[in-house]
Amino acid sequence: MKLIHNYECEGRPLDELSEEDRFMVRFSKIPRLSQRISTLTFMGNFPESVQLIQPQLNAIIAASMSIKSSTKLKKILELLDTKSTDRKQTLMHFIVNIIQERYPELQSFHTELHFLDKAALVSVDSILQDLQALQRGMEGTKREFSVEKDNLVLQRFLNTNVELLNGLIADGKTAQDAYDSAVEYFGENPKTTPPSMFFPIFVRFIKAYKQAELDIEQRNKTKTLKACCKKLHSTKSDLLLQGPTMPRPPQMDLIAELKKRQMSPLVREGKDGAIEDIITDLRNQPYRRGDAGRRSAKWKPGQQLQVSSDISL
Repeated sequence: MKLIHNYECEGRPLDELSEEDRFMVRFSKIPRLSQRISTLTFMGNFPESVQLIQPQLNAIIAASMSIKSSTKLKKILELLDTKSTDRKQTLMHFIVNIIQERYPELQSFHTELHFLDKAALVSVDSILQDLQALQRGMEGTKREFSVEKDNLVLQRFLNTNVELLNGLIADGKTAQDAYDSAVEYFGENPKTTPPSMFFPIFVRFIKAYKQAELDIEQRNKTKTLKACCKKLHSTKSDLLLQGPTMPRPPQMDLIAELKKRQMSPLVREGKDGAIEDIITDLRNQPYRRGDAGRRSAKWKPGQQLQVSSDISL
């Protein structure tokens, strides 16, 4: 613009300039050019600035408030005063064991904490500076509109975005207060403890807690497996000491039953000892075969059959 001004002061013809230079000559004639360019730049970048700032504010607010209001986290932090005498496990393992055994409802404490990873990447000071820049840009746009009341573009922009910026500024104040309150609650100084230092502490704590849970689960599985192997080994040893067991043949049971009957006292069977009476008659009466009719010719009168006393049924 300075070169164009000098060119015109020298009285040189504008037709000798290139098309781009002639455009710049006309462009430089716009009144309040610097203010208008600043306004146009602000209006063009405003939506993108809001999209960048709003999620960061939401992350700071959610993370700060959830950390301070989590009742489960408070209860877990109280357990940090408990000491462990078992050198085989870390304090984190001990805390996880206590929670699993006595306070199982606290195991899901990390579900009450939100946006910790995102909040750790946010700079509260930078966001507040960006909000101040947006506020200054909006004020400049309002001044420009006061000069050009008939500018419909400026009017539509202000009607749409003034309240949006006011809400964004209010969220910035909320985020600042929530973060300061959370940091001070844990005994830290908000001025010297940025989100990049504060929130990662809880991120690492949750990660260590989950790892300790996995370690304990694996340790319990290993212990159970060892116990089963030990029991199986003990059972196998007992079987080896006892020796092989052979199945009892069925005839052995029959022999045992016969021996039992042989040693039992004689019992008269039948009514009035009928079996013994039959045996006595056989001893006293002659023995007659079933074919006695055919052999009767060979039998001599007066000859009797000798009956042995060991006849048995």
